[in-house]
Amino acid sequence: MAKYGVIIVAGGSGRRMGGTLPKQFMLLGGEPVVGRTINRFAEALPSADIVVVLPEEHIPLWHNLSARFDIATHRTVAGGKERFISVKCGVEALGEEVEYIAVHDGVRPLLSKRLIIATLLDAEKHGATIPVVEVADSYRMVDDEGEESASHIVERSRLRIVQTPQIFRADLLRRAYQQPYNATFTDDASVVESLGERVWLVEGELTNIKLTTPSDMSFAEWYIAQNNE
Repeated sequence: MAKYGVIIVAGGSGRRMGGTLPKQFMLLGGEPVVGRTINRFAEALPSADIVVVLPEEHIPLWHNLSARFDIATHRTVAGGKERFISVKCGVEALGEEVEYIAVHDGVRPLLSKRLIIATLLDAEKHGATIPVVEVADSYRMVDDEGEESASHIVERSRLRIVQTPQIFRADLLRRAYQQPYNATFTDDASVVESLGERVWLVEGELTNIKLTTPSDMSFAEWYIAQNNE
C-alpha cells in the first residue's frame, strides 16, 4: 500500500479577514479552520503523515489552541516568508518512505473526501495532478502599461481556476523543491512544471474556496450548517 504525506500550509496573516487572530486559527463550525482541514485529510487518508507548516511564532499558539479540540494526529514545522520555502520545509519533514505528497492550503477547509481521493488516484496514474474549476465570469487583459482603457477580451473557455490539494509523486516533488526559489513559482504545480514535467487536471469543487474575507467565512459557516458537517 502506498504511503501518503500531507503538507498543510497555514502561514497567512489574515489581514483581509480582520481581527487579531490569524484566519487559520479562527473558529469555523466550532473548530479552528486549520483543524477542520487536518481532520478532513485524516478522514480521507487515515494512514497519512500530516505535517502542518506554520510561521515559527505561531507554533506555540497552535499547540495551545489545538489541545482544546478533537484534532487528528499531525506534526508542526516552521516555514519561511515565501510559500516556496514553507512547502520545502514540509517536504523535508516527511520521511523517505512516503510515495505521494499532497500539498494543501490550510484555509481551504471545505474540500470533500471525494476530491482528495480523486486527485490522489489521478496522481498515482500520472505523477502530478491538481484540481481546477472552470471560470464563470468574463475576463479582459489590459495592455502592458496597465491602462484599463486599452484591453482585450480573454477567451474564458480555456481558463481554469487552480485549487489544492495538489498531489505529486514524492520523488518528483522532492526534486522540484531542490531548485532555487524563482518568482515565477505561483504554486506547487508551477514548481514541478519548471522541471519539464506535465501536470494533469481533475475537476475541482466550487465550494473548495480559500477563506480570505469575512464574506468567505459567512459562506463557510452557512455551508457547514447546511451539510451538517
